[in-house]
Amino acid sequence: MLDLLPDIHGFALLLAMGTAAVAGIVKGMVGFAMPMILISGLSSFLGPELALAGLILPTLVTNGVQALRQGRRAALSSVYRFRLFLGVGLVALLGSSFLVSALPLRVFLISIGAPIMLFALLQLVGWQPRIDGCNWRVEAGIGGFAGLIGGMSGVWGPPTVAYLTALGTQKQEQMRVQGVIYGLGAVALTLAHLGSGILDRQGILFSLSLIPAALVGMWLGGMWQDRIDQASFRRVTLCVLLIAGANLLRRGLF
Repeated sequence: MLDLLPDIHGFALLLAMGTAAVAGIVKGMVGFAMPMILISGLSSFLGPELALAGLILPTLVTNGVQALRQGRRAALSSVYRFRLFLGVGLVALLGSSFLVSALPLRVFLISIGAPIMLFALLQLVGWQPRIDGCNWRVEAGIGGFAGLIGGMSGVWGPPTVAYLTALGTQKQEQMRVQGVIYGLGAVALTLAHLGSGILDRQGILFSLSLIPAALVGMWLGGMWQDRIDQASFRRVTLCVLLIAGANLLRRGLF
């Protein structure tokens, strides 16, 4: 494997696999944050383009597993329910994926990190906003914003989770919906970066090498998630969302 990855030495590859396992554990517990953890962890010791390539295939595979956990019919019903969110997000993701090398991410990261942190903090102290599930303008707006930031950074979870939380989505359905939304987004991200050149030969091999660790981590996290109730799941989700927002804000500022 190391002969096929000349830009990654042995310790860095082990560290990358450990990062993928941690990301899988968190994803198994709350259904999101894998790209955020991977891009943050990998970019601390690898170049940004290789870090982005590394997160793509583990994200694709784990979201497929998550989306199909209750079967194909349940997954298809989630696709239909959130079709507007998915459609607008897909267009935004494909359009923004070619801006990775052209535009700085700072403004995007700050603009998403700050409101996500505020949303999570307010929810944790008792404020519980509710969004009408039939509000197509809100759904399209959040879907577009999630796709825009996702195409540029590989991270589209925080606005999606904030939206699902505000809808009051139940634990099992939220996990499935997240898998469907992120899974379809990951397919689009994979195709987009095959075209952009991020997923070249080395990028594909590196990304493939992280899949087993991510799956093991997700299985461990899923065992814990099955044992907690709705209220605990919501609190843990908001705490991870708060950390995700703080991390995005940190990346944007520093």
